[in-house]
Amino acid sequence: MNAWWEWGLAGAALVAGWVGYGWRGTLIAVSVIVFWLLLQFSRTLRVLRIAARAPVGHVASAVTLNSRLGLGMRLADIIKLTGSLGQKVGDEPETFTWHDTGGLVVEVAFQSGRCHSWRLIRPTDRQ
Repeated sequence: MNAWWEWGLAGAALVAGWVGYGWRGTLIAVSVIVFWLLLQFSRTLRVLRIAARAPVGHVASAVTLNSRLGLGMRLADIIKLTGSLGQKVGDEPETFTWHDTGGLVVEVAFQSGRCHSWRLIRPTDRQ
């Protein structure tokens, strides 16, 4: 979901709470918004905790990762797929790589925090 929609819904909940129940409704809407933010924070920490246990840039199977990637995926979603943080190799566009034990490498480029493109690099392609 787009962040603008999420914050728009939060604002609509505040307005609906105020119009429907006054300050008590606003208080309930604020409580719901804070709960939602805590859920998002918890989800992010869970992903980072999982990634901290694995070597940077390593994935069990680069071919499987390549098949599961999709345009528009967030970095957090890809970290959840791989189970590790990617090794940063470029800044413009922001590029991360993951490799497996067979020497295959998946290179993922991000623009505005979302997957823009990716490619599978075989050991024979690098020479």
